[in-house]
Amino acid sequence: MKRPIVLLCAVLGTVLMSFVPGLLRAQNIDLQGTVLNADRQPLEGATVKYIAINNTDSGRVIADNQGHFALQLAKQTRYIISLSSVGYEPLQREVRITNHSIEKVFFLVSISTTLDPLEVRATRAADNAPFAKTNITAADIKDKNLGRDLPYLLNQTPGVVVNSDAGNGIGYTGIHIRGSDAARTNVTLNGIPYNDAESSGSYFVDMPDIASSVNSIQVQRGVGTSSNGAGAFGATINISTNQVHELPYATFSNSYGSYNSWKNTVSAGSGLIDGKFTADIRLSHISSDGYIDRASSKLESLLFSTAYIGKSTTVRFNFITGKEKTYQAWNGVPGDSIMRNPTYNELGYIKSSKSYYPNQTDNYTQSHYQLFINHTFNNAWSFAIASFLTRGIGYYEEYKNEADYSEYGITRAADDTASTDLIRRKYLDNYFYGQTFSLERKQAKDLLTLGGAWTNYDGGHYGQVIWTANGGTAPDYEYYNTPAYKYDKNVYLKWMHDFGQYFHLFADMQYRHVWHKMKGFSGHPDLTVERKFDFYNPKLGISYAKNGTRAYLSYAMANKEPNRDDFEAGLTHQPKREQLQDVELGLEKKADKYFYGIGLYYMGYKDQLVLTGKLNDVGEATRINVPSSYRAGIELQGSYKLAKWVDIAANLSLSRNKIDKYTAYYTNYDANWNELDPKAETQSNTDIAFSPNIVGGYSLNLHPIKSLTFSLEGKYVSKQYLDNTQNKDRILKGYYNQDIRVVYGLSGNWFKHIQLIGQVYNLFSTKYYTNGATYPEYEGGEINNYLYYFPAAPIHFMAGIQIEL
Repeated sequence: MKRPIVLLCAVLGTVLMSFVPGLLRAQNIDLQGTVLNADRQPLEGATVKYIAINNTDSGRVIADNQGHFALQLAKQTRYIISLSSVGYEPLQREVRITNHSIEKVFFLVSISTTLDPLEVRATRAADNAPFAKTNITAADIKDKNLGRDLPYLLNQTPGVVVNSDAGNGIGYTGIHIRGSDAARTNVTLNGIPYNDAESSGSYFVDMPDIASSVNSIQVQRGVGTSSNGAGAFGATINISTNQVHELPYATFSNSYGSYNSWKNTVSAGSGLIDGKFTADIRLSHISSDGYIDRASSKLESLLFSTAYIGKSTTVRFNFITGKEKTYQAWNGVPGDSIMRNPTYNELGYIKSSKSYYPNQTDNYTQSHYQLFINHTFNNAWSFAIASFLTRGIGYYEEYKNEADYSEYGITRAADDTASTDLIRRKYLDNYFYGQTFSLERKQAKDLLTLGGAWTNYDGGHYGQVIWTANGGTAPDYEYYNTPAYKYDKNVYLKWMHDFGQYFHLFADMQYRHVWHKMKGFSGHPDLTVERKFDFYNPKLGISYAKNGTRAYLSYAMANKEPNRDDFEAGLTHQPKREQLQDVELGLEKKADKYFYGIGLYYMGYKDQLVLTGKLNDVGEATRINVPSSYRAGIELQGSYKLAKWVDIAANLSLSRNKIDKYTAYYTNYDANWNELDPKAETQSNTDIAFSPNIVGGYSLNLHPIKSLTFSLEGKYVSKQYLDNTQNKDRILKGYYNQDIRVVYGLSGNWFKHIQLIGQVYNLFSTKYYTNGATYPEYEGGEINNYLYYFPAAPIHFMAGIQIEL
């Protein structure tokens, strides 16, 4: 009898205990909170403490990766909620708990400490700076980061147009902002110049998967603020990876998609050890066969960063390296093949065997060594210095059909064959090194920054013939070796002054000195060019900020030296510097549920370098300075949270991009292919090449439940001319592209968060071209345009999983 009674008591006890949590919860109220920064981005890992004012109820929780946290608090009780996060001012709020659930959003304000890197602040536009800019956080691009290159992750930024050699956004890609290409866009990595010193280009393929380590990106449109490296001539992209993770973490990210595309990333960090030390590491592998024939990519990267975080001093070391091997697809698809065979790739063709050379590849390794020292002397003064070395080495290999020995400096006997099939390599072997510095003085109404940099570029350019079908060369025969050196020094002084309660004055002056010496070129090894430039770049503006409203007006001047290829024009046709004067006027409004912005700009150029097709005195096609040209436009952007479960954002750029007077020169042949004098055509008020008059984008996000998001993203780009003649037969037609993305997240006991992502690109399989080229010439009195196009892939997908431990 005792055993049934004991069993009954146990069952009753279990039943009663099951009601206790419910009874306790009945006495408690849910407080659902979100911790955000001033840009409304979630602060993962923020510490939330609560303590009751009149009893002993207290506790501590950590915000999740969306900045969310949940508390169970007693009814009819007042609590003090304390929030803190590394790099932000602590916040305390009193909350009264009634009989109903509560939802609250808490905003933390960033503090300018050693955790907010001065080397990044010094080159960025501050919140009240009078320039057009877009701030992008890691959270903004996390859901999109499935393997595509960085330009594609910025595609929804106002005025941005992107392109891809392989057609699917993996491998060699490009970006235009307000019509200006990457060679006219100043890019910095943690405040350190990233643009190639000679070409001024930015090759993001050399930093595979850098997006997985990005803390924030700022895109400035127009001249923007003074920065380090080649002067901004249309836009600036500031990339920051110097983030402090307060808590330990580990993340695994894997994705797979069309064209056998893979992305595998693992990253981990120690968090703050003893509140002073931290280390982070990331390994990435990306590969794809590409949409275009043989346009494969194999990309690998490593990032290691370690830092000491002291009370007033931080020291950080970064090692970032990337290795790429891509099959060449940079010619595009010939216009006479694009309709019947849109994936055709002519590069690597072997005429004798009617096959393709398997190693027609570009191979390059780029390694960044960065050392940062930040010191805060007191509340007013702080100083930062960064030392860096960027080491680049690589080559591209190509098969040449029936190449003349004489073009490679090889003398043959009279009875020997004058030409041969051969394989050659063109090498780049360079060191780019220097230091940047900034000294900041902060007072109640003034912020003064003195900064600058010195950089040296030692570049090796050499070529080798590694095989010939008909012999006649030594192993790895070197047919040119033309080193180059470029030294760049700049210093700037920025001043921001608050006057009145809402007005802010900005003034900035930069002096930049450039020396560039090229001891020959691959086609003309005896042509030595040495040039010096001195630039003065002033900037002045005023802004107004009150209750989420911001208005600004600014003027800025920028000067830029020609690129390496421009100097190959020969000593009698050396190019001039370019000059840009930029006026910006804008109005923005931020509120809890909406944001809108209106910006007007006028960018006037003096002696802008544009392609003409004219052959110079050493037989090379050149860019030529055109005396007067301009870009003018209006940029509209906005977002609105229609309800808890739906929000929308959109932007629209309308512009005119004109050359006042332009002369094009064409190679000219008669009917028997005898070369005649070049043919010249002069036109007025023509469109600048690759400058669409309309660029727009939108994103619509639906959140039917907390853990599920559907996103529609669209992009419209109007027609673009392939050269500066505004010829209707040399255009990229306008296009609209539609993508769709689904994101589902869940949390568990053994992991912090799992996110499943699926994205479909070019949903409607729109046929369009992201880039192109034209080589017009006259043949027997008729023009032949010789068009090439870079088609976008039809409907394709990527799917991924991200696991956070």
